[in-house]
Amino acid sequence: MKKIQTLCIIFLSTVLAYAQNKISDFQKMDSAEHYTFKLSDKVIRQKISFKNRYGLTVTGDLYIPKYHNPKVLSAIAISGPFGAVKEQSSGLYANEMAERGFIALAFDPSYTGESSGEPRNVASPDINTEDFSAAVDFLGIQKNIDRNKIGIIGICGFGGFALNATAIDKRVKAVAVTSMYDMSRVMSKGYYDAMTPEQRNKNLELLGEQRWKDAEAGFFHAGNLLNPERLKGDEPQFVKDYYDYYRTSRGFHKRSLNSTGAWNATNPLSFMNMPLLTYIKEIAPRPLLIIAGEKAHSRYFSEDVFKMASEPKELMIIPSAVHVDLYDKTDLIPFDKLEMFFRENLK
Repeated sequence: MKKIQTLCIIFLSTVLAYAQNKISDFQKMDSAEHYTFKLSDKVIRQKISFKNRYGLTVTGDLYIPKYHNPKVLSAIAISGPFGAVKEQSSGLYANEMAERGFIALAFDPSYTGESSGEPRNVASPDINTEDFSAAVDFLGIQKNIDRNKIGIIGICGFGGFALNATAIDKRVKAVAVTSMYDMSRVMSKGYYDAMTPEQRNKNLELLGEQRWKDAEAGFFHAGNLLNPERLKGDEPQFVKDYYDYYRTSRGFHKRSLNSTGAWNATNPLSFMNMPLLTYIKEIAPRPLLIIAGEKAHSRYFSEDVFKMASEPKELMIIPSAVHVDLYDKTDLIPFDKLEMFFRENLK
């Protein structure tokens, strides 16, 4: 119980504190063309943009196989993790899937990265779900894509948005998620649902007070840095794992909130009473693949979603893997499985 309370406190301090962003030495890196992975010599990458139905411009990278026989191909829209950008994990996934013959789109969610939206650094259950459907809009009007063969991959927090989008958007024929988070659940209930009603009420009071502070200041205050510049050494292992990805050359990117920034302090508000996965059963009869690390602190999200969803569904646990291993460790991410899943179900 003490461990659960510690996790809950760490999460709440991340989303509710009001410290200003700090600058990291890594920001000296030129982020204009910086990717955390190497582009395959079998793939072409093109910068693209499209509008979602809120009028926001979503910016992405389209990954296209250089060598393919069919005139039209299957396509996959990819985003995540929550607070990451397309030059990180989602781009790596898109690069790998394009190498395997799919057209893949990695995009920056609204209000983050190179996508539009003011104020910056805002997430929304509705708008981020819409970002996926807008990506399907874009893919479905390309002449080299078969609009009846479009799937989705959601990573980390965008796993939840991917499932939500698939439930409502029947154009999506198959969905896979890796290291999935249910952001509504964790923000409204804390890790392992450990938040008490009294704590929830107090958090909502604080968020209300913060709205007045923002209104008086005329701008939206930031919360704490999502990942500290330095570790003290006594953090839980999953915090160290996040640091190892976002705060080192392994996964650092200047535009990534997880590397250098913070969500707005009031960001949890819309998640507190808008459950993402209410209609998850409506994904069926389209197939669902859930992939999680055996040692991931987030594994329980995947296992619970698997129980909630209807057939056809599959839960794949990667031995010894932690949450962030499925961001970029290509020897652990089951790309053969992902290829087979989409090849069988996008036809």
